[in-house]
Amino acid sequence: MVGKLAEYTSVLATQLVNNKVETYVVTYHSYLTGMNVEANGATTFRVANPVRTHIGVLTWVLTLNQEVERATANIFYQVNKQVDLIDAYDWHFIPAAVTLKNALGIPFVYSVDSLEDHRSHEANTPFNMAIKGIEWLGFYEAERIKVKSEWMRDEIVRIHKVPREKIKVVSSNGNSWIKEVLQLFESVVAGGKAK
Repeated sequence: MVGKLAEYTSVLATQLVNNKVETYVVTYHSYLTGMNVEANGATTFRVANPVRTHIGVLTWVLTLNQEVERATANIFYQVNKQVDLIDAYDWHFIPAAVTLKNALGIPFVYSVDSLEDHRSHEANTPFNMAIKGIEWLGFYEAERIKVKSEWMRDEIVRIHKVPREKIKVVSSNGNSWIKEVLQLFESVVAGGKAK
């Protein structure tokens, strides 16, 4: 557990389990790998990056995504293809989410905490453009996009030209946030499998 996003996903997994949603979390750990049923009832699959040395975060993310895809596909087949939805956080897992959507027909929600334009203000190097391209791919391929503020929704519309109606604001500070998350997930699942 490192950072606010890890804390948020832990609380979300707990709330999903409390609402009778079978929940699997696929995440990274450098050496504690494999499946573990957590105290909150969620099943966590930790994967390590198969490539140990990297020249930067971009190559690290892209090689890690192969393991994320493998672990998620294993879950898909272990539960007899009964995976209804993937919730991918930030750009890091978008390549895996897009591959799984197109290979296995699992729709995904793209949950956004930050954008490359905000992390690296006015940076337009090939490195930054590659990350922005992955973000755009996520916005294009996701069934819906989930953000925590109207400001972030408006920034995604402004920077990436995403239709406003594709973005759902769900503040994690509200009392009804889990209900709103569940409604969003149910709307995506009700829309059918991604084609």
